[in-house]
Amino acid sequence: MRSAAEGPTAASPGTHTAPPALTVSMSAATPDPKTCRSCGRTIEWRKKWASNWDEVAYCSDACRKRKVTAQDRELEQRIRDLLAARASTSTICPSDVARSLHPDDEDAWRGLMEPVRRAARRLVAAGEVDITQGGSVVDPSTAKGPIRIRRHRP
Repeated sequence: MRSAAEGPTAASPGTHTAPPALTVSMSAATPDPKTCRSCGRTIEWRKKWASNWDEVAYCSDACRKRKVTAQDRELEQRIRDLLAARASTSTICPSDVARSLHPDDEDAWRGLMEPVRRAARRLVAAGEVDITQGGSVVDPSTAKGPIRIRRHRP
């Protein structure tokens, strides 16, 4: 028998090996999750998508219809700009981004809060920023309540 220091041994009967893009479970291998192009949330693999998983790009019909607009790209850039104007350890609130676009119109900036959160989730997926709550990095797909946005820290 070989020791662990000598390297891997041949797979024993009944064990599963899978390519790096697959997550292995005892029942079957499923593809890794994807990120929705529109909202930045995680898309989990579903059996109904087995035949076209490579084509799945949006988590819902609403996101498929919304897509990513010029305003969404502007919000992403505004997040980058506000973070660049602050210390490298500073964070911003999504409302800072929204207020920077509509400083005198409360209804207008409040209407941008969810689009700013979507923009932040897309930037998390791109590896540019982190979303935090209480100073700890959180999963942007499941974060509820107030969030902060900071530059990504490796």
